[in-house]
Amino acid sequence: MQALLALIVAGPLVGALAALLPAPPGLRGKSPDQAVLRHGVVVTGVILAAAIVLALGFDRGHGHASKMQATTDISWIAALDVRIHLGIDGISLPLLVLTALLTFLCALYSYFKMPQGPSPKAFVALLLLLESGTLATFAVLDLILFFLAFEMVLVPMYFLIARWGGSEGVAGGREAAAWKFILYTLLGSVVMLLGLLLIGIKAGTFDMVALATDNGRGLSTSVQVIAVLAIGIGLAVKTPMWPLHSWLPDAHTAAPTVGSVLLAGVLLKMGTYGFVRIVLPVAPHGMHTFAPYLAALAVAGIIYGSLACLALARQGAGGDLKRLIAYSSVGHMGFVLLGIATMTPTGVNGALFANIAHGLITGLLFFLVGALKDRYGTADLDTLAGATGAALYGRAPRLGGLLAFAAVASLGLPGLAGFWGEMLTMFGAFDPADGLSRPAFLTFMAVAGIGTLLTAAYLLVVVRRVCMGAAPGATAQGAQSQRAPQVPHLPDVRGYEFAAWTPLVALTVLGGLWPAVLLGLTDPAVQKLLAGGKS
Repeated sequence: MQALLALIVAGPLVGALAALLPAPPGLRGKSPDQAVLRHGVVVTGVILAAAIVLALGFDRGHGHASKMQATTDISWIAALDVRIHLGIDGISLPLLVLTALLTFLCALYSYFKMPQGPSPKAFVALLLLLESGTLATFAVLDLILFFLAFEMVLVPMYFLIARWGGSEGVAGGREAAAWKFILYTLLGSVVMLLGLLLIGIKAGTFDMVALATDNGRGLSTSVQVIAVLAIGIGLAVKTPMWPLHSWLPDAHTAAPTVGSVLLAGVLLKMGTYGFVRIVLPVAPHGMHTFAPYLAALAVAGIIYGSLACLALARQGAGGDLKRLIAYSSVGHMGFVLLGIATMTPTGVNGALFANIAHGLITGLLFFLVGALKDRYGTADLDTLAGATGAALYGRAPRLGGLLAFAAVASLGLPGLAGFWGEMLTMFGAFDPADGLSRPAFLTFMAVAGIGTLLTAAYLLVVVRRVCMGAAPGATAQGAQSQRAPQVPHLPDVRGYEFAAWTPLVALTVLGGLWPAVLLGLTDPAVQKLLAGGKS
């Protein structure tokens, strides 16, 4: 198991280096480009298989999901007591498998639909480097290693946006969106590093397991407050939390399809994972101080994201569908932050469930919007909804049905994965941890409930406009603004698209009908985390 986890973390990095080498003559296939894309599929496939084997071998019985398993602990920088410490528990394992799955599906999709840009060699190498960084973030148990893995993903995502992205709907183009992404996240990370160093120096160790077991007893309240503020800012930028979210819409709009899938499905989860893995157990008094403010900003993000999506969805607004889904992520991640802010097992379990559900559903949505953009050359809602626009139910019924499915899953329809996370986070807000103001959290719960209604409103508007076409009562002015080209034929779901999207659909249904699969993993680990390392 230890070797398997080490393979999962280091394998993509080795694969990235191998992708830059010339392909052996017998493996080139039709062309060197085809060979390197196949290499990406093989490497990510091996990592996914290893992650599945690791999950199957994970000991769930008798509360063992709360214990670190498949651990490796090797001294790295002895002078600073920095160690190569790896391990997984019920909190990190689902995120590890989600990352491996989404990266494999993105590599498979790119094999058939490579985004326009420079050499496929560089694309595959960056994709694998990104996977290695995200997997390491969820597997490392040392604060310094966590920071290095956290930062490792920035460079590949920057180049994926700046070199393989598009400029439609982005002020300043894809390069500006990429710079905005990296500047925001780098500035947040500098502040986060100061907080991590403060904890490590004051506690005398950077080991996350030891720090969680100590549960803040070796840190004064003032140190905890300062550390939570510094670390929280860095994590909030990556999540992203309103009002530190403004890099996200441009990054998503400019990114290629696979870049958007990984950004929403994996990278955003690194921020919320940091709150659960580091902030909650290591500095509980500091978290207790900031929990009401975190909850207030979370519900503000829920309402803001929903209202922004409603504004983009209305007729004549010229909204971009990718941009709309990016703003929806601000709202959905608000639910995750609200659950964390409750500091209760119910709320934190709901946050972790919502994390996974958002990765599956929003990943599927970005795949579908990418397919629409490939077919129409645009993701402009007015174009897609025009008289000659999508009307997907008639033109491509399977594509339209999948878009409608992903939309209702995203709005939290009972029976699908999006429902449980939002419900549990609001249950957590109904009865927050001792010492937190219950009237305040009841207010936050009520505001979040309004957010669910607004979410349903904008997603149903999108389904009506894109899947059914122009409204019968569209005005002449609206019709003139819908400058869609005549599309005599619209291909329905292709074979490789079906292969890439089916796992996400199946897991969304499975998570909705059988939530115990995930909650049975996370709950023992969350209970132990909040109890100060005691099972």
